[in-house]
Amino acid sequence: MGVSAKGMSVSISAGFSIAEIREFVVEYQRVPHGQKGSWLAASGVSGGQFRRWQAAVFSGDLDRGLIPREGSEMTVPPALRKALAKVDAARQDRDEAELAQLRERVRELEATNEALGKAIGLLHTMSAHEPDAAPTIHDLDDSSTPRTDLSPS
Repeated sequence: MGVSAKGMSVSISAGFSIAEIREFVVEYQRVPHGQKGSWLAASGVSGGQFRRWQAAVFSGDLDRGLIPREGSEMTVPPALRKALAKVDAARQDRDEAELAQLRERVRELEATNEALGKAIGLLHTMSAHEPDAAPTIHDLDDSSTPRTDLSPS
């Protein structure tokens, strides 16, 4: 949001931050030729609204919070490079933060896995020292008490 001469707050589009608008315009530039119209239609942003955003990004008015009032030629290369750099830097920061979180989670899971492995090893050691129990035979047709293989029938 920028500030007008009277100190009132001005926004190019209610509900969207400057970073979101810039990223939207940059993403549009990355859409292959021939697919831009359908991409824009799927985004839910009107063509007129997008053209205003695009003009503001390319003219540098977006960062100053100015709303373009009339069409003008776009100076795409320098402004687009600047916008791409900002979006890419923000994306890289997000990716690095996510990667750090994922690495920490992997360390936690590896520690948990190691602890479970030790617990399973202890259980195997403990069960190896216990005498084998005779298996119980259950005959569904027999209503008498269960017996073992070693019991006389």
